[in-house]
Amino acid sequence: MKITLKDIRDAAAAIRNNLVHSPTIHSRTLSEITGAEVILKLDNLQFTASFKERGALVKLISLSDDERRQGVIAMSAGNHAQAVAYHAKRLGIPATIVMPRFTPSIKVEHTRAFGAEVILHGDTFDKTAEFARKIMTERGLKLIHPYDDPKVIAGQGTMALEILEAHPDLEVLVVPVGGGGLISGMAIGAKGISSSIDIVGVQTARFPSMLSALRGVPGKFGTSTMAEGIAVKEPGRLTLPIVRELVDDLLVVEEDVIERAVLLLLEVEKTVVEGAGAVGLAALLRYRDRFSGRKVCLIISGGNIDLSILSSIIQRGLVRQGQLIRLCVDIRDVPGTLADVTRRIGEAEANIVQVNHQRTFTQLPLQLAEVEFVLQTRGHDHVKGVMDALRDAGYKIWLSDKEAVSPRGVNHGSP
Repeated sequence: MKITLKDIRDAAAAIRNNLVHSPTIHSRTLSEITGAEVILKLDNLQFTASFKERGALVKLISLSDDERRQGVIAMSAGNHAQAVAYHAKRLGIPATIVMPRFTPSIKVEHTRAFGAEVILHGDTFDKTAEFARKIMTERGLKLIHPYDDPKVIAGQGTMALEILEAHPDLEVLVVPVGGGGLISGMAIGAKGISSSIDIVGVQTARFPSMLSALRGVPGKFGTSTMAEGIAVKEPGRLTLPIVRELVDDLLVVEEDVIERAVLLLLEVEKTVVEGAGAVGLAALLRYRDRFSGRKVCLIISGGNIDLSILSSIIQRGLVRQGQLIRLCVDIRDVPGTLADVTRRIGEAEANIVQVNHQRTFTQLPLQLAEVEFVLQTRGHDHVKGVMDALRDAGYKIWLSDKEAVSPRGVNHGSP
């Protein structure tokens, strides 16, 4: 079945009053950082916090009465699961969702909260999909595929209509790519309206399935990624030829750049974005010259990120910015020395978060101790000031596992 612009417009009409019309905003700060004119399509503001509601709802409302009574099944790493569970409940359709065992807990619990039966099975999406098809056959359920379905693809493409209605002069669409449902629908919709628009897909370097398929080479995959929403090992049967025909470029980004993008979106736009939803910004950061000077729309596709992962990203970001440091100090193991060090750190206006005083597991001579401080600071210049204050007092110091800093031949104690 060939999917057309008319199919996408029909899908948009069918779901118009049942979804959030997510905002399309200009980001002045991200534009300055990346050198492109950056537009953000915030589909992480859908009720279930992802674009997946579009395709899931279009597919569900297309089912016959008999199919609705029998029930549906979906396999998903999280966002499709929540979308199917939520809208199935709204429509009175029984739903069974099979999810990989290591799906972030926030996605699992939200899916259960929408009333679906949740089955955790398989370490990867592909093993999960295989098991879901087994359950589907056994129970006679209707499969709601996360990406390889004409109705789902048409539903995802409705986002392109909204973006180009708000920004008809857009030059580039940057779209996350897993199985290819979103970028296929977006490409059909966008190219149908403006044939000159540049469609760029982005995959995590650990799961470059679409790129491998386009090149006709076996895929090489990692064991995990923070962009688990696009961690797919095989693109769709329907989506691959659409991507081959309509997508202009496909880029890959590494984990560290995705992490930086998640933090930037939180800091700059005050919006919570999961790894898969941040790969578009990661691409602008990684391939700056590819987008410089062009009007670019990034698809912020989802915001379902575990709080523990988000917390780690924030903490690691503070470390990179010099606002959280691990400072080691060698001191004489006598009363008053530790108090002297902490006093000098306080006078330098750094905040002590944690102290580890080590006498035994060290190679230092007897009567010396190693103290590790975790400090909150205002940034790299402030860190230098704290270190200078301790050096001037004669202490041997170093940051984390970096080389010791002791320019004066110090005496391991206060002067």
